[in-house]
Amino acid sequence: MQAIQLKRQVRSLGPGAKWRTVTVYAITSLPAHQARPADLAAWIRGHWTIENKLHYVRDVTYGEDHSQTRTGNTPRAMATLRNLAISALRLAGETNIAQALRRLGRDATRPLALLGIT
Repeated sequence: MQAIQLKRQVRSLGPGAKWRTVTVYAITSLPAHQARPADLAAWIRGHWTIENKLHYVRDVTYGEDHSQTRTGNTPRAMATLRNLAISALRLAGETNIAQALRRLGRDATRPLALLGIT
């Protein structure tokens, strides 16, 4: 088992934003010979890649945090559909999901063409 302390410099995106140090901690059950410091750092970076490419899009573009679906399996089903849509757009080469959704929403045949249905 290993405990990890990671310090990084962050700042907001606004004008005049100041840098600050953030300390985060993690624990892994992997022993040191199976997870070297470089491996642990790569896994943590990979986590933030997922956070920035998927969860941020779901929260901001789809407004997932403001969703009114809260009962039964509906929240999980909606998250799955959002992930499917985001993945299909990324596989089609889209980098700006919000822009792609606006473009696809202007013509009902475009999403079908994207999925190879027409």
